[in-house]
Order: sequence, then structure tokens, then C-alpha cells
Amino acid sequence: MEIKNHLLKGCDLQDSPNHGGKLAGGGPDSIIIHYTAGSSAESSIRTLCNPEIKASAHLVIGRDGAITQLIPFDTVAWHAGRSSYQGRVGYNKYSIGIEIDNAGRLTKSGSKYAAWFGRKYDADDVVKAVHRNESKADYWHAYSEEQITVVGEICQALIKNYPIDTILGHEEIAPRRKSDPGPAFPLDKMRERLFMADRSQEDAEEPDIEFSGTGVVTASKLNIRASSNRNAKIVAPPLAKGSSVKILNEKDGWYEVETRTTGWVKKDYIET
Repeated sequence: MEIKNHLLKGCDLQDSPNHGGKLAGGGPDSIIIHYTAGSSAESSIRTLCNPEIKASAHLVIGRDGAITQLIPFDTVAWHAGRSSYQGRVGYNKYSIGIEIDNAGRLTKSGSKYAAWFGRKYDADDVVKAVHRNESKADYWHAYSEEQITVVGEICQALIKNYPIDTILGHEEIAPRRKSDPGPAFPLDKMRERLFMADRSQEDAEEPDIEFSGTGVVTASKLNIRASSNRNAKIVAPPLAKGSSVKILNEKDGWYEVETRTTGWVKKDYIET
């Protein structure tokens, strides 16, 4: 992904009137991850561009991974609200806000799971997990594979272009008010993957990896591809959450797995 003049090249652009001046220091040093808690990316974009709402974000990510930019990356968007973390307050002034189309917390209703706006979801689209700020498991709308991949790529591009050293969930900067992006989003894994690498060790030989032999799919639906590339051809119907797979190999953040068909899947969605 390429950023030019504080805009992400190739994405849809819609100007939101809901913004402030320039970010403190002339650019962002943090990224804040949100879910929209809305019915669609389109409805969330309309809301974030409504001057009466007084809310916005820099980016909105659709279920299919489509990206819409509403605010340039050097400009204050109104996404964090009252916020603080490790002594810093007012994260709108320092951060890029990424809104991901996701219904958020769900309520079990018979065999379905209902969002606050009335839409019901099948069990395959639901994750039962404990929120980092809570002690009891609840139901959450699952993020799509495309969304998680795209958000990781966006964060990588932002880190390359700006002095970003922090990625936080809204739930971490406003824990009494907010629960997004929630436990269905692999925030801790993404931070670790983006920040843990020691740049001085980039050329070091990778250690041998011991495979457990089998794994379980953790995404709601997981595509099987012909090679370890998100643009590679899909070679079989997607694996359902809970499916057992045999792990054959690992490469560049992917597992080669064997079910009835042999192909490649993102290792982030396999629990071993």
C-alpha cells in the first residue's frame, strides 16, 4: 500500500466535514482500532460524514476489505472522544482512527445472534470470547478474513510513513465507555507481529518450527488458496470455524494444510 499527500492510494475517497486542524507534531504517532457497531460500511460512512453527528474517522473498512478514506492522515478526526492511556489524554490529537464494519456485541436469540439494530447472524459469524475489560464470555460479531488482512497491511503502511509506535483499541483508551474492537479482533497478535521484530535481526536465520500436526480453524470462514498469497486462487470451499486441519508446512505467515484438498491458509486463523 502506498501513501501520498496523507492519502492512501487506490482507495475510495469521501470528504467528511467532521474534522479539526492538523495533528499534534504534524503527524500521527498512534493508531486506534474501532468497530462501527453499524449495519453496513455504507451506513457508517454516511454517519461519519453527517455534520450533525460530530464524529468521523480516517478510514472505514468494509466486510470485503474495501477501504474508504474520509480524512487525510495529517488531520484530526473525531473518533477517540474522551480518552487517555498511560498518562496521555485526548487521542484525537495524535492518532489515526480506523473503523471496521462490524456489529460488535451480539445477544443470543434462539439459534441466532442479534445486533442492537435488529439484524440476526448465524453461529458461523459469531465469536464467543471474554473481553479484555470484562470477566465473562459474551457473543461478538466475527471480523472477516479480508478485514483483518487489510487492517494489518494498512497499519504496516502507516508505520512505514509516520513515526507510529502505538496501536490501541478504543476499549483501551476509553475502557469505561467503549468495547471496540472487542475480542473477535486479533489486536494483540497484530501488534506483536508489527512491532516485535528487531530490525537488527531481520536477516537472522529463522528458528526451526515444530508443528503440532493438527490445528483448528478460528475464523468464521477461511479460504484455502493455491499458494501462500492472499491474491492466490481459491482451490476449495472455505473452511468453517471449528474445522480440523492437518498442518503440512509454514511460509510467510501461512500454513499449508490438508483437508480433502491441500492448499494454503492464513496461519492467524489456525489454533494449534
